[in-house]
Amino acid sequence: MSRLAEEIRERIALDGPMPVERYMALCLAHPVHGYYVTRDPLGAAGDFTTAPEISQMFGELVGLWAAGVWSDMGAPATVRLVELGPGRGTLMRDALRAARVLPAFLAAVRVHLVETSPALRARQGEALAGVEVAWHERLEEVPEGPAIVVANEFFDALPVRQFVRAGGAWRERLVGLTDDGALAFGLAPEPERTIDRSGPEGAVLEWPAIGLDIARALAARLAAQGGAALAIDYGHLESGFGDTLQALRRHAPADPLADPGEADLTTHVDFAALARAARAGGTAVHGPVTQGAFLRALGIEARAAILKRRATPAQAEAIDAALARLVGTGPEAMGGLFKAIGFAHPALPPLPGFPPA
Repeated sequence: MSRLAEEIRERIALDGPMPVERYMALCLAHPVHGYYVTRDPLGAAGDFTTAPEISQMFGELVGLWAAGVWSDMGAPATVRLVELGPGRGTLMRDALRAARVLPAFLAAVRVHLVETSPALRARQGEALAGVEVAWHERLEEVPEGPAIVVANEFFDALPVRQFVRAGGAWRERLVGLTDDGALAFGLAPEPERTIDRSGPEGAVLEWPAIGLDIARALAARLAAQGGAALAIDYGHLESGFGDTLQALRRHAPADPLADPGEADLTTHVDFAALARAARAGGTAVHGPVTQGAFLRALGIEARAAILKRRATPAQAEAIDAALARLVGTGPEAMGGLFKAIGFAHPALPPLPGFPPA
């Protein structure tokens, strides 16, 4: 049994069952034993692979997207280029390299990374050697001023609350202990009175309160100080019912209650709720659209063709495979499952990659 598993069992024994949101927070961000605190989870040797790790094309197009937004902002002399949950720093490295086509943009950029993991901060520093970077624990710590914010696979890793329709009422899903001390899901005995929504018996309702608070705060900043944000993640376009909590370990599904802190825990992003939160914060909302449509609109197929001109046959095959994975809709592809959404100051024109409103 891991030390975190022991601690969670001790907390439940003392205080009673904990909400799923609290359980996820401990598993992912416990200051000593949390999943993201203790490791680099990315790549073949880790538990999952993100789009920037699949191909340089992804980060390059995001860099060109940011440069285009900066131009539409009126080319401010200084702009905060912020990434939330920047992984290994691969996306930011590729974005800055591609943005060299617009030297004035690079001269204006101040890079800020919002990252809580010491292990990942170290990897980001290696990837961005030679770049002046400021790290922050929270978005609120980023200095004021116009900002362009990128969040790739950020919102899916934030803890959510879950409620189950039982006995004609919504009851919060909790993590407790069985008689033999194993972790198990259960329901709060008292109904949740604040949810004004019907649903069939047994339905699961997820409420990403933490993510929506971040989206509203980000939108409020952009509305007041200027700029835009791009969020890319996997999830659904419309709010609905369903238990999407999942664990991933060594690139395979795992039991979310087994080995706390040793597997990645995520849920699908509710893009409709994210859009509502951004509008409440004062920004215009662009999208959501599928990742495949977004990357195609930015020119990923043309970029792949350019890369293949200088590639060996094996490299060209790898480029084609990466392209198919990023924009395709097959079972192993990301193009349909992943979505892109933009938040922007209301005065800005439609963001690159998104259709006109």
